Amino acid sequence: MAMIRDAFHHTDFTVPTVNIQPEGDVTLVNLPTFFQVTFPDSGFGPDEVDHPDPARLLGHRIEVRPRLKSVTYHLGERTIGPTTDLGGPYPSGTVVQTYTQPGKQQVRVDIVYTGQFRVGGSGWIDIPGEVDLQGTPVTLTIREAKSRLYTS
Repeated sequence: MAMIRDAFHHTDFTVPTVNIQPEGDVTLVNLPTFFQVTFPDSGFGPDEVDHPDPARLLGHRIEVRPRLKSVTYHLGERTIGPTTDLGGPYPSGTVVQTYTQPGKQQVRVDIVYTGQFRVGGSGWIDIPGEVDLQGTPVTLTIREAKSRLYTS
């Protein structure tokens, strides 16, 4: 089991990024801003199967898959989570922040993976432990819109 746990911890995990709406990493004061976890194509994300090198496992061929335990949203003014909610786009997204002051905020999403393995197509077996990964921060600019009336 120690070799399997070691193989799991050496998996090339995908590190999630955060998609922000409105697009362009710019929002307005008092405008609901929607956040969604996205998984890049590189690496292994939740439920994707890795095949570690059998040489590291005494010649045994196993499959390892990361499982999503939780994500935590760091939104500058507040933190949401840990949760399994991956958010979503406007208008139905469930992870929403309304900023009250203009400025810049560093936002990111962190993830905790657990893992499972199987040998020769058997049932999946839980791997003890978990892996915590910090997401890449994105700078979100919060602007203030001011309206003015003009006469022609």
